[in-house]
Amino acid sequence: MIPDEKAPPGVDPTVPSVARMYDYYLGGKDNFAADREAAEKVIAISVEVGNDIRVAARRNREFLGRAVRMLAESGIRQFVDVGAGLPTQENVHEVVLRTAPDARVVYVDNDPIVLVHARALLADSPRTSVVEGDLRDPEGVLSHPEIVKRIDFGRPVALILCAILQFVPDDATAVDLVGRFLRRLPSGSHVVISHPFPGERPDDVLDEVDGIYSRTRSGSFTMRSREQIAALLAGAEPVPPGVAPVEEWRPGPGLEPDFTTPSYLGVVGRVP
Repeated sequence: MIPDEKAPPGVDPTVPSVARMYDYYLGGKDNFAADREAAEKVIAISVEVGNDIRVAARRNREFLGRAVRMLAESGIRQFVDVGAGLPTQENVHEVVLRTAPDARVVYVDNDPIVLVHARALLADSPRTSVVEGDLRDPEGVLSHPEIVKRIDFGRPVALILCAILQFVPDDATAVDLVGRFLRRLPSGSHVVISHPFPGERPDDVLDEVDGIYSRTRSGSFTMRSREQIAALLAGAEPVPPGVAPVEEWRPGPGLEPDFTTPSYLGVVGRVP
């Protein structure tokens, strides 16, 4: 765990971060006491309703790996991961470069600790880079000098928006943001989306989780239905099997759902 007194400039260790909470769910150590306290509250709630968020986070991460591997195998050679979060096992560039050593991967995040750790990890990786950027500013992200240098927008791009759109509370705004990204991408590009799903959870449980996340830097946490998640594709055409529980999206052998109600739904869409 990171001692609070070693927080980098611009980071308030007393305010929980969604990236560091997610790192904690995955068993990482790049988090502060405030992150662990908030994450433990969410874990307790999730376990009580039979959907352990730690398992859900791992399943979401596995979905991301399968999706980007599929895209690399299909010929995509450019990947932009927005809201990448803290580095962990089986990062996007590791999965992609095993399949396509000539691919390029750019990570985008606005959390200072994510940027510090990602830059350290990627210092010796010429096919990857990390830039500061915000989901809520698609034009700013895609016009960033490092992205313009790395990514050829005349060729298909894989845009990754995994476990991030829940921090945009308004449906119309979320759809608009995805659309603004996709309008910059050529035909044959793809978008990878995963998103928390409420399932049969009682409203008071959802409100309790939202209340915990409301105290983070992101300020909200919105679960969406299957139909609302499908709408986030913003005109992209869903690749089979469409919107599905992440553990059921093109699963590998031996992968079995761990809970009665899925916690994340995932989808990959193709830009026509």
